[in-house]
Amino acid sequence: MGFKVKVSHHVGTIQCFQLLPYQCERPNTRVSPVTHTVPILSVAGIMFNTGMGQHILKNPLIVNGIIEKAALRPTDVVLEVGPGTGNMTVKLLEKSKKVVACELDSRLVAELQKRVQCTPMQTKLQILVGDVLKTDLPFFDVCVANLPYQISSPFVFKLLLHRPFFRCAVLMFQREFAMRLVAPPGDKLYCRLSINTQLLARVDHLMKVGKNNFRPPPKVESSVVRIEPKNPPPPVNFQEWDGLVRIAFVRKNKTLNAAFKSTAVEQLLEKNYRIHCSVHNVVIPADFSITKKIESVLQEAGFCEKRARSMDIDDFMVLLHAFNSAGIHFS
Repeated sequence: MGFKVKVSHHVGTIQCFQLLPYQCERPNTRVSPVTHTVPILSVAGIMFNTGMGQHILKNPLIVNGIIEKAALRPTDVVLEVGPGTGNMTVKLLEKSKKVVACELDSRLVAELQKRVQCTPMQTKLQILVGDVLKTDLPFFDVCVANLPYQISSPFVFKLLLHRPFFRCAVLMFQREFAMRLVAPPGDKLYCRLSINTQLLARVDHLMKVGKNNFRPPPKVESSVVRIEPKNPPPPVNFQEWDGLVRIAFVRKNKTLNAAFKSTAVEQLLEKNYRIHCSVHNVVIPADFSITKKIESVLQEAGFCEKRARSMDIDDFMVLLHAFNSAGIHFS
């Protein structure tokens, strides 16, 4: 792994290259935008910038542990995001049929080429040059990635909505982000990210990675998480689901009755309700009140006094069905 993918860059062309052993890994760090590169550390002639989250992983046991948790098969195609100079990539190539590595930094792409030139691994590696968030992902069985902090959330959902389904993803995140992914209802870190991820996948926390495992040490701790998408996916319109969950978690400690009293929320739901009635030829009474309509749905479903912080997936499924049955939609 290693090297932070920068979100704002263009997507490059697809090229086929390869890799030989090296040492360049980096954990996730909260970073500020940088407009120039400040060399901090040189390893084998490459200058690394800690301001961009470039750190070297000292502990090879973590690399081996991540690969072990991925449970690779000889027939697997592996997607690796942020391969850096290829420490992880070489080991992935040894255990899989093919590795597709997505890398943005042209210097590191050149290193990847060097590491596999004139080796049996050369034909097994494909490099996608560009921003992973803007790249159409190819078919893959397993994803392995050490993600930059600022793209963690969009990348997770890009993965979970990717088709065809992959078997699993083993990803390293900033510790707090990882704990949000696995947080259960009632936990202080339980949030919209938690329930949306857990709706679409099984999520397990695999290991903590302390900052002292890296040189120089980053400012944050990291964790490795395994994500296994649910196949088949749950029978729910995800846009509708996310619209409901978004409203509920804006103030997750408030009762739902209070959360739905926002003017912006009422305006949105009334607009959607009127569209629904128009499409289905439903006459809307002259004295119609969206406030009363919402209250009646919450009351009848028994959710007036419930709070998002303690509601699980089944609770939200029941609530979404109640709203939809009453003609209220969220997308």
